[in-house]
Amino acid sequence: MTNTSYPQVEPICPLCGRPIPENVPQSQHHLVPKLRGGKGGPVVLLHHICHREIHAALSESDLARHFNTVEALRAHPRLAKFAAWVAKRPPDFVSRVPGRRRQSRR
Repeated sequence: MTNTSYPQVEPICPLCGRPIPENVPQSQHHLVPKLRGGKGGPVVLLHHICHREIHAALSESDLARHFNTVEALRAHPRLAKFAAWVAKRPPDFVSRVPGRRRQSRR
Protein backbone atom coordinates (compact mmCIF):
# COMPACT_ATOMS: atom_id res chain seq x y z
CA MET A 1 0.00 0.00 0.00
CA THR A 2 1.39 3.38 -1.00
CA ASN A 3 1.18 6.32 1.38
CA THR A 4 0.12 9.21 -0.83
CA SER A 5 0.76 12.62 0.66
CA TYR A 6 -1.43 15.49 -0.47
CA PRO A 7 -0.25 19.09 -0.23
CA GLN A 8 -1.83 20.91 2.69
CA VAL A 9 -4.38 23.47 1.56
CA GLU A 10 -4.01 26.87 3.18
CA PRO A 11 -7.17 28.38 4.65
CA ILE A 12 -8.66 31.37 2.82
CA CYS A 13 -9.35 34.64 4.62
CA PRO A 14 -13.08 35.31 4.28
CA LEU A 15 -12.57 39.10 4.28
CA CYS A 16 -9.87 39.55 1.63
CA GLY A 17 -10.00 36.18 -0.15
CA ARG A 18 -6.23 35.59 0.09
CA PRO A 19 -4.70 32.35 1.39
CA ILE A 20 -3.51 32.43 5.01
CA PRO A 21 -0.03 30.84 5.10
CA GLU A 22 0.94 29.05 8.29
CA ASN A 23 3.77 31.51 9.05
CA VAL A 24 1.62 34.67 8.71
CA PRO A 25 -0.01 36.38 11.72
CA GLN A 26 -3.59 35.18 11.89
CA SER A 27 -6.40 35.33 14.41
CA GLN A 28 -9.89 34.06 15.14
CA HIS A 29 -12.72 36.60 14.87
CA HIS A 30 -15.92 36.02 16.83
CA LEU A 31 -18.73 37.03 14.48
CA VAL A 32 -20.66 38.16 17.56
CA PRO A 33 -18.20 39.71 20.02
CA LYS A 34 -17.69 37.70 23.21
CA LEU A 35 -18.70 40.69 25.32
CA ARG A 36 -21.97 40.95 23.39
CA GLY A 37 -23.07 37.32 23.83
CA GLY A 38 -20.85 35.63 21.28
CA LYS A 39 -18.77 33.48 23.63
CA GLY A 40 -18.91 29.98 22.17
CA GLY A 41 -20.45 31.32 18.96
CA PRO A 42 -19.14 31.06 15.40
CA VAL A 43 -15.61 32.24 14.64
CA VAL A 44 -13.69 32.72 11.40
CA LEU A 45 -9.95 32.61 10.78
CA LEU A 46 -8.60 35.86 9.32
CA HIS A 47 -5.27 37.46 8.52
CA HIS A 48 -4.36 39.48 11.59
CA ILE A 49 -4.28 42.66 9.47
CA CYS A 50 -7.86 41.98 8.31
CA HIS A 51 -9.00 41.31 11.88
CA ARG A 52 -7.42 44.55 13.09
CA GLU A 53 -9.16 46.52 10.33
CA ILE A 54 -12.56 45.11 11.36
CA HIS A 55 -12.07 46.26 14.94
CA ALA A 56 -10.63 49.62 13.86
CA ALA A 57 -13.72 50.26 11.73
CA LEU A 58 -16.56 48.98 13.90
CA SER A 59 -17.60 49.06 17.54
CA GLU A 60 -18.44 45.88 19.44
CA SER A 61 -22.11 46.94 19.43
CA ASP A 62 -22.13 47.49 15.65
CA LEU A 63 -20.45 44.12 15.14
CA ALA A 64 -23.05 42.37 17.30
CA ARG A 65 -26.09 44.14 15.84
CA HIS A 66 -25.37 44.65 12.16
CA PHE A 67 -22.09 43.04 11.10
CA ASN A 68 -22.26 39.53 12.56
CA THR A 69 -21.79 37.64 9.29
CA VAL A 70 -18.94 37.52 6.81
CA GLU A 71 -21.27 38.84 4.11
CA ALA A 72 -22.21 41.87 6.21
CA LEU A 73 -18.55 42.60 6.99
CA ARG A 74 -17.61 42.41 3.31
CA ALA A 75 -20.51 44.75 2.43
CA HIS A 76 -19.40 47.49 4.85
CA PRO A 77 -17.99 50.32 2.66
CA ARG A 78 -14.74 50.80 4.57
CA LEU A 79 -14.08 47.08 4.90
CA ALA A 80 -14.92 46.50 1.22
CA LYS A 81 -12.42 49.19 0.24
CA PHE A 82 -9.80 47.69 2.57
CA ALA A 83 -10.42 44.16 1.26
CA ALA A 84 -10.02 45.32 -2.36
CA TRP A 85 -6.78 47.09 -1.45
CA VAL A 86 -5.22 44.28 0.60
CA ALA A 87 -6.29 41.60 -1.92
CA LYS A 88 -3.63 43.03 -4.28
CA ARG A 89 -0.91 42.31 -1.69
CA PRO A 90 0.86 38.96 -1.25
CA PRO A 91 -0.66 36.57 1.35
CA ASP A 92 2.22 37.26 3.76
CA PHE A 93 1.78 41.06 3.61
CA VAL A 94 1.87 42.61 7.08
CA SER A 95 1.27 46.25 7.88
CA ARG A 96 0.45 48.15 11.00
CA VAL A 97 -3.14 49.33 11.12
CA PRO A 98 -3.12 52.88 12.45
CA GLY A 99 -4.72 53.54 15.83
CA ARG A 100 -8.39 53.81 16.49
CA ARG A 101 -10.17 55.27 13.48
CA ARG A 102 -13.81 54.87 14.37
CA GLN A 103 -15.82 58.01 13.93
CA SER A 104 -16.92 59.55 17.20
CA ARG A 105 -20.65 60.06 17.75
CA ARG A 106 -20.62 63.66 18.86
